[in-house]
Amino acid sequence: MQTVRAYYYLTKPGIIFSNVIAAFAGFLLASSWNIDLWLLFATLGGVGFIIASACVVNNYLDRHIDAHMVRTKKRATVSGSISPSRIISFAVVLGGVGFGLIFLTNLVTFYMGIVAYIMYVAVYGYFKRTSVHGTLVGSISGALPPVAGYTAVTNQIDVAAVILFIILAAWQMPHFYAISMFRRDDYKKAKIPVLSVVKGMRATKRQIVAYIVVLALVAPLLTVTGYAGTTYLIIAIGAPLTWLFIGYKYRALPDLKWARKMFFNSLWVLLILCFAIATGSMVA
Repeated sequence: MQTVRAYYYLTKPGIIFSNVIAAFAGFLLASSWNIDLWLLFATLGGVGFIIASACVVNNYLDRHIDAHMVRTKKRATVSGSISPSRIISFAVVLGGVGFGLIFLTNLVTFYMGIVAYIMYVAVYGYFKRTSVHGTLVGSISGALPPVAGYTAVTNQIDVAAVILFIILAAWQMPHFYAISMFRRDDYKKAKIPVLSVVKGMRATKRQIVAYIVVLALVAPLLTVTGYAGTTYLIIAIGAPLTWLFIGYKYRALPDLKWARKMFFNSLWVLLILCFAIATGSMVA
């Protein structure tokens, strides 16, 4: 059982869960809830398994970094409780299942899965170690799941797909910047040049606020372009502004406490936005 848990956590289930929800929202927006169950299964299964594989590979490549961080030093990749060959085999099997399923949707979505995989494992992996802009690069792969859910139905990248990408990219920046704040010591020990380490806490807080403002500006575009209704518009504006208000309300808190509050509220914002996207074409 302990070994099964070790394999399970190598896949970063929290990341899988949030991205599958986002993919589901994109799927429902495109299908207007006229759901092809087999297509839905292939899409969400494909997205989930591809992300799981990419996360396992990422954990393997980051094992020397993870050894310096409190929250990651007990991972199987660091402790050696699972051999490297088994970890790679596990990733290959997960990837094979994921790409096999996503191939059954359409080629647009399949190629998107390939791009997301390469961006996360290789490109983000490089920039994470070498540049303060690693978070921005990582947001590209992280913003593709809702687009994949959408294109699985439409078989094309249109205006709505682009807007979904921008929404998720804008949400990710304050979400991960908040993590970089309350995990700053870990990143510093591991010599990862996140913004909070390179530029400091105040600069990171400013960036968090700026990206939430960007989110409040881009999220309503689904209504402006005719893909969602007025109810979506209200939620799309209200959720980011509420997040912004929380940041202002608790501005006097110590940096770490403020960052944690912003992080946990980012999860609620994501769920609310995904719900709004999923029902956007169905509600006036």
